[in-house]
Amino acid sequence: MIEHAVPNEAIAVTGLVKRFGSRTVLDAIDLHVPQGQVIGLLGLNGSGKSTLIKCLLGLLRTDAGSALVLGTPAWDLADREKSRIGYVPQEATLYPWLTVSQTVAYVASFYPRWDRAWGEELLARWDLPPGHNTGVLSVGQKQKLALVLALGHRPDLLILDEPVASLDPVARRWFLEAVLETTANGVGTVLFSTHITSDLERVASHVAILREGHVVFHDELDLLKDRVKRLRLEASTALPADLAVPGLLRAEVEGTRALLTVDGVTPALLADLRQRLQTNVTVDDLNLEEIFLELHSGTAAHPHTAR
Repeated sequence: MIEHAVPNEAIAVTGLVKRFGSRTVLDAIDLHVPQGQVIGLLGLNGSGKSTLIKCLLGLLRTDAGSALVLGTPAWDLADREKSRIGYVPQEATLYPWLTVSQTVAYVASFYPRWDRAWGEELLARWDLPPGHNTGVLSVGQKQKLALVLALGHRPDLLILDEPVASLDPVARRWFLEAVLETTANGVGTVLFSTHITSDLERVASHVAILREGHVVFHDELDLLKDRVKRLRLEASTALPADLAVPGLLRAEVEGTRALLTVDGVTPALLADLRQRLQTNVTVDDLNLEEIFLELHSGTAAHPHTAR
């Protein structure tokens, strides 16, 4: 397949397929991320998030489709493109015999754009001891150091795979501030995979949700919050067990009351419910964690792909 770069797209994935033996982990993935965007990548364990990230970094070869990163096929990323990418894996791999300062100096030597002052600021901000060997650092300290190594050259594209699970709340807040600084000029792009949805709500403008190897939602975070709502119904007579509501993710019906979670709430839908069922309807907003759990509840159908 001939891959064509689209101007101002940091990531351009089209029809990407990745298999391990007979198991298809990623199935016809489409994901287009413009420069300057912070996009959260959500999915249950096993949904394909880490596999997608490894395909984007050229660590895994795709079986079909295309993946362009900074305008270059991911499998063919050269040193020039790699020097513009920052990556933090789930577990940091460090040389235990090197000190923190030696580790930073070693990694900085590979990046012509390494910002020494910025790297030193991050080390101080996260209270990392420069003279300590990395082998004696705690898990959280190692993850902080991995973040310094990924951020120190002010990358054009920052890819994060569960980077903050080992950080305390203060360090996580400082990290999120650093992420926002990365995108402050409108050029830096962040792909942020995490289970801590509250962090995404602070920094992400868009969200992509993976489910069983498919992108089932990709659009603005605010749009997702506008679409998925919890509805409280209260009628004067018993409500039917099957309410036949379009986009219904979950329903609890008990006599004259019902609690519904619906993907695709509109004024027309609310008016229809009130008239058809002769019921009062109250609309509750949900946070991102609640929405994610509802979309993955056992009775939920696949939500409509927004893009």
